Amino acid sequence: MMSGPNGDPNISVDDGVINDDDEFEEEEYVEINSMLDQINSYLDDLEERNDSLNGKLHELLESNRQARLEFRAQLLGSQNQEEQRPAADGGDSSSSSSSSSSSPGKKDESA
Repeated sequence: MMSGPNGDPNISVDDGVINDDDEFEEEEYVEINSMLDQINSYLDDLEERNDSLNGKLHELLESNRQARLEFRAQLLGSQNQEEQRPAADGGDSSSSSSSSSSSPGKKDESA
């Protein structure tokens, strides 16, 4: 029997050859482990950046939502004021327009 991945003591007669292969494999494992550590570090960095961007995106979306609500409130407020102005301006506009029309009228009479 050959040595298993758990280091079982049942190994073949070609012990020295297996040890050489095991040492070479251990070096490969160390190199692969180092690469995996680097990849893990890069992935952690990407995850942090992703979380940061995600947080900034949520802030931007919330800010956009607030701005849109404020704009809508201003728009509705100005529409409500315009709807109320003709009724209110109806009385005011006649006096305003009569006074303003009298001024141009006076200017027209003098001209």
